[in-house]
Amino acid sequence: MKKIYHLATCSTCQKILKIWKPGKDFVLQNIKEEPITPKQIDEMIKLAGSAEILFSRRSLKYQAMGLKDKNLTEKDYRQLILEEYTFLRRPVLIVGKKIFIGNAPTNVKEAKAFLDSQK
Repeated sequence: MKKIYHLATCSTCQKILKIWKPGKDFVLQNIKEEPITPKQIDEMIKLAGSAEILFSRRSLKYQAMGLKDKNLTEKDYRQLILEEYTFLRRPVLIVGKKIFIGNAPTNVKEAKAFLDSQK
C-alpha cells in the first residue's frame, strides 16, 4: 500500500507533497474531508510503534482542551486522533511497512530519499 494522509488546506502539507512528488499509485487522503477510520489509525499505530508518535501537540485544540495538564494514555491518543483530525501529525506517508510521520525537515528528507530509491 502507498498512502499519504494529509490536510489539503495545510500549506506545509502541500509544500511537502511537491517535494515528495508521489506517483499515481499513491492514495492521498485529505483527513478533513475523509476522516481516519479506527482500522487506519490502528495500522498507523502498528507501523509507528505507538499512538503518541502520531499525536500532534501543536494543534490549537491541545491547549484549548487542557490536554497538556493531563496524563494521556495510548488509548487516549488514539481516541483523540479519531475524534479530531488536527491531532494527527501530518503528513503521514506509508509505503508497505514503512511509515514517515510529520513535517520535520529530516523526516521529509528521509521520506524523499526513500521514495526516490523506490523508483
